[in-house]
Amino acid sequence: MRLQLFSKYLILIVGLVVFSSCKEEKAIKRQEKVVVNFKKEGVLTIKKTDSDSIIKTLDIEIADNEYETQTGLMYRTKLKTNHGMLFIFPDEDFRSFYMKNTKIPLDIIYIDTNKTIVSVQKDAQPFDETSLPSDSPAKYVLEINSGLFDEWQIKVGDIIEFSKIN
Repeated sequence: MRLQLFSKYLILIVGLVVFSSCKEEKAIKRQEKVVVNFKKEGVLTIKKTDSDSIIKTLDIEIADNEYETQTGLMYRTKLKTNHGMLFIFPDEDFRSFYMKNTKIPLDIIYIDTNKTIVSVQKDAQPFDETSLPSDSPAKYVLEINSGLFDEWQIKVGDIIEFSKIN
């Protein structure tokens, strides 16, 4: 009798453990299904300041409201080489970004009111919540894939131009 009672409790406990672990696994899978796709909202050109020659032209998403600037490239699993995100702030000030919920490494380029690159944070690592500040006041911030700042030979002092697509 005791053995039979013990067996019932054991089966009940094992069943609860299996059921609860399956439930956690399903919840994790649901979270990973969040997909955010790139939406072209403008075109941005990076130019050499001394020669006005074009370094690179990118398709950009634009973040120009509080929700978009807080979310940025979070939850993205990829960013094409010719894509970036341009943050537009209402004023020029010292800026600081971090990589919370950002799954891809980025170069973060700070740009002043005159559209001149004033500083950069290279190789910002996924999920790192360390503050990545600008060295000078910035009105714009451009995020691109990590390594492209050096690969494209962009320098502090180079300039950007951009246009929005309606």
